[in-house]
Amino acid sequence: MELQLSGRNALVTGASMGIGRAIARGLAAEGARLAVVARRRELLETLAAEIEGSGGKRPALIVQDIMAEDAAERVAAAALAALGQVEILVNCAGGSRPMPLDAPEERWEEALTLNFTRQRQITHALLPQMMARRWGRIINITGKSEPEKLNAAFAAKAAMHAWAKGLSRDVGRHGITVNSIAPGRIISEQILRNYPPEDRKRFSDTEIPVGEYGQPEDLAVLAVFLASPLARYITGTVIPVDGGLRRYQF
Repeated sequence: MELQLSGRNALVTGASMGIGRAIARGLAAEGARLAVVARRRELLETLAAEIEGSGGKRPALIVQDIMAEDAAERVAAAALAALGQVEILVNCAGGSRPMPLDAPEERWEEALTLNFTRQRQITHALLPQMMARRWGRIINITGKSEPEKLNAAFAAKAAMHAWAKGLSRDVGRHGITVNSIAPGRIISEQILRNYPPEDRKRFSDTEIPVGEYGQPEDLAVLAVFLASPLARYITGTVIPVDGGLRRYQF
C-alpha cells in the first residue's frame, strides 16, 4: 500500500529506543523527513545512521530532557527550525511511575508532567501551523486503562485519552486527526529490565491470546498508517495494540 508519506515532515519524541525508535524508522522508510527527540544523543546518532543506511533521509536530532521546564517550547522550536513545518507529531516520550499510597506530591507532579503535560504542550505549540495548512496528524502512544495498582502513569494516560478526544473534535474541521495507541506488553528496555524471560513466558502463555509479547514494530505499523493521508477519517480513537491482552472493549 502506498501511504503517501514521501516528503511529509514528522516529529517523534521518545525516539531513542523501543516504540519511538520503531515509529521513526517506519516513517523514514515511507519517505518522511524526521526530527527525533530523546535525552541520549548517542542513541539518536545510531538511529540516524540506521535510517541513512536504509536509504532514508538523515533526521534532525533534538537532544532534550522532556522534563525540563521549557522542554515543549524548545522541542517545537527546534523541530520547526529543522523541518520548516511539522505535519505529523508522534508523542511517544513517557514512563511508568508506580506509587506507594504515601507518595509525595513531587512524584505525582513528575509523572503527570512526563506522561501528559509535556505532550499536551508540544502539541499545542505545533497546532497553529498545522491549522494554517489545514493538515496534520497527532498520534499519542499512551497506555492501558486497567491499572493493577496505584500508578500515576495510568492517571496521566487517562488524561491523555480524554484530552485527545476533546482535541479531535475541535481540530477535525482543520484537516487534523488526533489518535491514541495503547500498547500492551511490548518489548522495551523497561520490560527486559523488570521481567525475566520465565516471567514473560508465563504471562504470555496465560494472559496474551497470541502467546507472546509484542515487538515495537507491531505497534509502529499502525502509527505509520495513522500518520498517512489514507487515515483521514480515523480520529478521536484509542486503539490497543496488545495481542488481545485486554479483556474489555471499553
